[in-house]
Amino acid sequence: MNDTHIHQAENWQQNHEFAFSNRRGESRTRMVLWLTFATMVIEIMAGSMYGSMALLADGWHMGTHVAAFMIAIFAYRYARKHADNPSYAFGAGKVNLLGGFASAIALAVVALVMLLESVQRFFEPHTIHFNEAIGVATLGLCVNLCSAWLLQDHHHDHDHHHDHDHDYNLRAAYVHVLADALTSVLAILALVTGKYYGWTWMDPCMGVVGAAIITRWSYGLLRETGPILLDASIDRSYAEAIQATLEDDADNLVSDLHVWRVGADHFAAMISLVTCQPRVPDYYKSLLSDFKLLSHVTIEVNQCEGATCRRRT
Repeated sequence: MNDTHIHQAENWQQNHEFAFSNRRGESRTRMVLWLTFATMVIEIMAGSMYGSMALLADGWHMGTHVAAFMIAIFAYRYARKHADNPSYAFGAGKVNLLGGFASAIALAVVALVMLLESVQRFFEPHTIHFNEAIGVATLGLCVNLCSAWLLQDHHHDHDHHHDHDHDYNLRAAYVHVLADALTSVLAILALVTGKYYGWTWMDPCMGVVGAAIITRWSYGLLRETGPILLDASIDRSYAEAIQATLEDDADNLVSDLHVWRVGADHFAAMISLVTCQPRVPDYYKSLLSDFKLLSHVTIEVNQCEGATCRRRT
């Protein structure tokens, strides 16, 4: 290694720490975890004792949410611990997205279990103790509403660095709580109609309805997080604006352009351009200073030679 440049290298080095830090969201997710765990135990026991499929489904649903909240907390801690780990090319920023993706898979599994058990109850109905089951389901709904308030309060919070709506880890936890609240409402509706109108078929029917809605939420999360984990490019119009900005300067021609997400609110760009009058990379980076989403930019400058070197008109 050339010792001449060792002490100056940091002048050209870019930041690689793109992990999403959300201490408050992590703390609130932990609180919701314990609330959900306690309610899960109560609902599963009560659903088994009182014969309510809707109540059991809600309890099982909460069980998977406990796992999802644990994933969310793990993701927060892992991202914070490995923020400066050189083993990761662009830091641990995508752990947040991975947590959201894993939670979406958990939601899909819940929906499948609810659907299968509900269909079975259509053919093998169980005796339901309505009063007790309604009481427990109401308790579950109260816990869900409290949990949603805890997460939503921060879900819409903003600071000058980040838009927390891009915290996919927290958003996944929030969706899980909403799904819990939905299944609690459906369970109460099924139990009330069963008690007063004798519509016992409503119990498994609400399980099917809940499974369908939760599947849709799961698909939405997968559709948002999956492409990002696969390094899908930024919106086409944004990439075209980057290219136009570079090519409008002198005789530059962008020959290769890649823009992808490396964190919740950070994008990296790798650009190759050809020009008859090459300048230092920092000059071209300065042309992109208004593109605030670009946190890490690498530019390769190639000199156009021979008869092909001419200014474009």
